[in-house]
Amino acid sequence: MIQSPKLKDQFIVILKASTIFVFLGRAYQHIVWDAPYRTFLWDEAILKGLVEKIFNITWNEYVTNLSIANNISVSIQVIGICYLLCALAVPFIKSSTKKAGKIVLLGGAIGLFILALLYCKEKFFHLGQFFEYACQVISPILLYMMMFTSIEFKKIRITALVAIALTFSCHGLYAIGYYPRPGNFIDMTLNTLPIEESSAHLLLKIAGILDFIIAIAIFIPKTARIALIYAFIWGGLTALARLTGHFHADFLANTFDQWTWEVLIRLPHALIPLFIILADQSEQSWLKNTFRKKRTSSIISSTMLQKK
Repeated sequence: MIQSPKLKDQFIVILKASTIFVFLGRAYQHIVWDAPYRTFLWDEAILKGLVEKIFNITWNEYVTNLSIANNISVSIQVIGICYLLCALAVPFIKSSTKKAGKIVLLGGAIGLFILALLYCKEKFFHLGQFFEYACQVISPILLYMMMFTSIEFKKIRITALVAIALTFSCHGLYAIGYYPRPGNFIDMTLNTLPIEESSAHLLLKIAGILDFIIAIAIFIPKTARIALIYAFIWGGLTALARLTGHFHADFLANTFDQWTWEVLIRLPHALIPLFIILADQSEQSWLKNTFRKKRTSSIISSTMLQKK
């Protein structure tokens, strides 16, 4: 339970930063690069009958029509602008702006949820691909819960822990090779550390096993703090690895253009654990102070009774 409004404001700042980063990253992705909406919009098994009935054209005409392709591209950029507006609005959200805050935070969260579904579909419906985005999707939801609801902090904490566990364990599924290990995992490791490819594969397996351990340890009181600290550090390093692992001094502008947004969308993997670390630390400090005051009061009372 958060005892101080000042502490609550500090936690909200962390959640706002996490939400802003993921919105900014997705905005840049949509506006400058691309997003996997075509994995649904060009799915013949799902949309063929609907397209041919509504537009009165064949499926082949639909997927080869340049005008439709351009409209899809423009629509993706418009979604990116919406994410950008959400990112710009987050710093100004206050408890008094509940209606606007709802639209920004819940609307943005729905967009992130849909995006996670699309990535899941693109990766042959691997559930690990969907749940890997848990910390990103939950960031605006946690902020909404903190600012606009009276939900007990214990429930908010559990929600955050579940998101952390899902993100890290699903990342671990790829790292250990349960799902096909992405080639960029190997590339980032080789470009960051002076090791051979065989060692990179072994290191990723170890990191994947640690991801599973962390996903369990954060729920155990005796191990939660150290596990969350590891999650904070490892989440931050894996986010920054998108930039450092693809860094080319000769193509500096291209490096930042292509990979900075990848860093931004992964910063919640560090900030959500940090949010819990600080919240737990403040609660422990409050409990210690309360115990100390009660003990002092008890000693004073005993002393007065003895004098009487």
